[in-house]
Amino acid sequence: METRKKHISVLTACYNEEENVASLVVAVAEVFKKMPQYTYEHVFIDNSSADKTVAILREIAKTDKNVKVIVNARNFGHIRSPFHGLIQCKGDAVISLVADFQDPPEMIEKFLSKWEEGFKIVIGIKKSSKENPLMFAVRKFFYNLLASASGSDSTIKNFTGFGLYDQQFISVLRDLDDPYPYFRGLVTELGFERFEINYTQPERAGGKTKNNFFTLYDMAMLGFTNHSKLPLRLSAFIGFFSAIISLLVAIGYLVYKLMYWDTFQAGTAPMVIGVFFFSSVQLFFIGIIGEYIGAIHTQVRKRPLVIEKERINF
Repeated sequence: METRKKHISVLTACYNEEENVASLVVAVAEVFKKMPQYTYEHVFIDNSSADKTVAILREIAKTDKNVKVIVNARNFGHIRSPFHGLIQCKGDAVISLVADFQDPPEMIEKFLSKWEEGFKIVIGIKKSSKENPLMFAVRKFFYNLLASASGSDSTIKNFTGFGLYDQQFISVLRDLDDPYPYFRGLVTELGFERFEINYTQPERAGGKTKNNFFTLYDMAMLGFTNHSKLPLRLSAFIGFFSAIISLLVAIGYLVYKLMYWDTFQAGTAPMVIGVFFFSSVQLFFIGIIGEYIGAIHTQVRKRPLVIEKERINF
């Protein structure tokens, strides 16, 4: 009796990636040609691209039944769309791979090797990168800051989501009732045994990155609101110590004025500086509290992750 081959799902979330998707399909196919012990499917979830991405994938899917496509009804953002794609994959293991080749497809073989050893999660950790040095430094600073705020066991430094996830882990994700999940945090939070493989992140293959300040800020704040109460507690501590400092300064001014009633002039500069300083501190922490309230608001609305427009080859 012939043993069933293990089936692997490769998931690629994309948005306006017409320069890269065809090459990625070929690169993934070449990887699996070297591993005939597996069957595979390459699932693309397109976030309502405005270029030719869907048209290119549709043509490829006509002749390559390994390629499957989910087309979203609109752009549902960089958080929800990839997560929805993950939980649609039915393979024994699911490999998350970005469309721009910054996740090297050749690492698939290493991921599968460690998965066969029994690890439920095998992830790539980018220890260095050929991207813009400033952007890499900013990302590294964020990972370190989040790790400090939430605890070293709650986050994985320099982890973007690139990796292999056993279907047992994916099944747990399907049972979560989270309309805006922070996937990178769930990898550590759910407690599955994992193996980490270091790699150097290559440059983007073609086109321009779709990440901007707002998407990076959204990811950063999602990490903090999901995995750390430190900003809230910090606001309480700073408020408490600011109140003490203000009281001591006020007492000092009062004593000095009583001692030198006729000569001491407080002036308006200290008052103006103090008002602006404490106002800015208040506004900053009101914004932090607002982020947490916004996260709660997103949770209670219970909106679906995405609405699909079309499926191809499913």
